[in-house]
Amino acid sequence: MEFEKFTGKTLEEALKKAAQAKEVTVEELTYTVLEEKAGFLGIGKTVEIEVYCDKDIQQFIHDYIQTYFDNAQLDGETEVKKDGDDFYRVMVNTNNNAILIGKNGKSLQAFNRLVKAAASAAFKRRVRLLIDVNGYKKDRYEKICRMAIRVAKDVRRTKVDAELDPMPADERKAIHNSLAKMADISTRSEGEGVNRHLCILYTPGKEIE
Repeated sequence: MEFEKFTGKTLEEALKKAAQAKEVTVEELTYTVLEEKAGFLGIGKTVEIEVYCDKDIQQFIHDYIQTYFDNAQLDGETEVKKDGDDFYRVMVNTNNNAILIGKNGKSLQAFNRLVKAAASAAFKRRVRLLIDVNGYKKDRYEKICRMAIRVAKDVRRTKVDAELDPMPADERKAIHNSLAKMADISTRSEGEGVNRHLCILYTPGKEIE
């Protein structure tokens, strides 16, 4: 990916130009100095930088997904919003939700990993994002949290720990949050990669979060 380049007599001047062009503050910019020319006796000194900001990351995610739709001849509209530091929520509306979501959300998980890897590679930093298709994730969170609460009640009654099926990090987090205030119950993630799963543990006397 080509980042925009700006030149100034000093680094501060180049950053100021970039901030004005992108309509953000200097503090919102991420930059790399490409070249510094000292000039002759200080005359003609220049600094060239390449720059991007948060809006560029959002635009990249949006365009990457839209290009995928175009190439696959699928309809779809994409909206990207920043939610916290370096985390982006991507809302996709499409008539082809079954294709994108797949069985038990497997296709959506794979698509999420693809877009995240592409964005991280383009900006040479870890870009965290979550793609939701037609509100699937919201419904999924509600479903798995209801299931987890039922399992947790059984764990508390029988005092026998339970393991849930493997699931992505965002779903494990949703369950963890839903059980955080349940007395005598705690959660822990175990396993690696696609096998990482949540354990619901009997923890008598646990302090409520």
